[in-house]
Amino acid sequence: MKKINFFYLALFALMSFATNLSKEKHPKKYAFSYVKNNSNVYNSLDSNNFQLPKEESFSKALEGYYLLKSKGFIKKEFLTIIDFSLSSSIKRMWIIDMNQNKIILNSLVAHGKNSGEEYAEDFSNSNQSNKSSLGFFLTGETYNGKHGLSLKLDGLEKGINDNARKREVVVHGADYVSESFIKNNKRLGRSQGCPAVPVELSKKIIETIKNKSCLFIYHPSKDAIQSSKLIS
Repeated sequence: MKKINFFYLALFALMSFATNLSKEKHPKKYAFSYVKNNSNVYNSLDSNNFQLPKEESFSKALEGYYLLKSKGFIKKEFLTIIDFSLSSSIKRMWIIDMNQNKIILNSLVAHGKNSGEEYAEDFSNSNQSNKSSLGFFLTGETYNGKHGLSLKLDGLEKGINDNARKREVVVHGADYVSESFIKNNKRLGRSQGCPAVPVELSKKIIETIKNKSCLFIYHPSKDAIQSSKLIS
């Protein structure tokens, strides 16, 4: 009996090693498989009395999140989703605590002034375009600039958003991101390409997601993250 048990233990260890090796070679395949096998994550998401994000944007964010986590990019267990398919007049930014599968914040967020009026429709990775960029970002360090406390972002997709730091695309507070601005102008104010947030929430948002958490800016015009476009 001991010999049989030893045989199965050895076989299990060999299979585990092979699986882990395959995961390293094909992280996207296994990340997608993980999300596919856990499709109930969205349904079990604790809304915490906030409006839920759309399932499509959440699913794409989750797929990329696990891919980036498998590659060691993510050090902080928060997923921020910005859905630019939605009107700027509604709260289209969500911060999710991935350990608890719980939304901890839902906020207004601005897009670039050359990306569109009420809706964001055009996107760019170019300097001085005054347009938003899509895709997956890693949050960086904080600094105090002309908008007060701000958070640097590193774009993780080549040709899509990898100029974010050079373009100074950052998370910061802005007085044009408010319900009163919407009431007076029939839409939210716009930035020079930054995902600007309400002044009264900016410190809480920045302190929560800073230092290598995942931020995903969604629009249906762009496919989910491609491992071939990831910055290594």
